[in-house]
Amino acid sequence: MKKIAVIDYGMSNLHSVLKAFQYVTNKNYEISVAKSIKDILDASIIVLPGQGAARSCMQRLSTNYPDLRKHILNKPFFGICLGFQILFEKSYEDNGVECFSLIKGSVNSFTGKINSKMKVPHMGWNLVKQKNNHPLWKSIPDKTFFYFVHSYYAQTQIKSNECSVTQYGIDFTSSVIKDNIFACQFHPEKSSKYGLQLISNFINWSETLK
Repeated sequence: MKKIAVIDYGMSNLHSVLKAFQYVTNKNYEISVAKSIKDILDASIIVLPGQGAARSCMQRLSTNYPDLRKHILNKPFFGICLGFQILFEKSYEDNGVECFSLIKGSVNSFTGKINSKMKVPHMGWNLVKQKNNHPLWKSIPDKTFFYFVHSYYAQTQIKSNECSVTQYGIDFTSSVIKDNIFACQFHPEKSSKYGLQLISNFINWSETLK
């Protein structure tokens, strides 16, 4: 049986993520909360959801899950929201913090970059424009709406890593793909049938990876 480890570092809503993965997977998968690096070692797939600030997230991950970066490189990985942002080189939240540097680019504040009448955080449904014909988008129409909650946005420097873009005053990277890694700024677990379809597509895609 394959194991899906959903990382718990005390800054994410695990319940909805666990429920979404349980809904789309079959009896060949066991889904559990990862509370230590041993749980990561035993897993076939790593899922990192997240909410809150990047600095606190990086501190907790480095303390509770040493060498997590190495494991992200070696197993199918799904990052959500803050679990997406910390894949970049740096986040400028909380006066700046160095992140995992798995995706070239940075995470920046909407403040000062968008019309002052636009609310921050960017919260609610927004369309996601697909940038490639990846299997992750199977049965998901281009420009489908997904659910967002974030005050900082990411921009990747390497366009081949950009899986989708979204517009909120500016165009920003809303999902990335690189080797065994997929991550998104939006919340698929809160995005109705197409969010569940994306999770299902990720599971199927992970089975094709060596």
